[in-house]
Amino acid sequence: MLRKIARLFVIKTRFEAFLIIYALALGATARGANYLHQYPGWGGKLLFLATTGAVFLAGAKILDCLKYERGEKEAAQQ
Repeated sequence: MLRKIARLFVIKTRFEAFLIIYALALGATARGANYLHQYPGWGGKLLFLATTGAVFLAGAKILDCLKYERGEKEAAQQ
């Protein structure tokens, strides 16, 4: 039973990865908008860029891990 629940939290396809990246991007832009209101000027803009930049890094890592896992599966089958 626990294995079935644990499988819900595993990213299996690129589509699922893109959905997660999209959700991360929505949250980052909302946080960035709050930063723009709290810190007007350059400070808020830099924090906004930092939040969106983190999504780019996380998205790239997620997609790389999917590619790596797919390669491992194919190597194990041969």
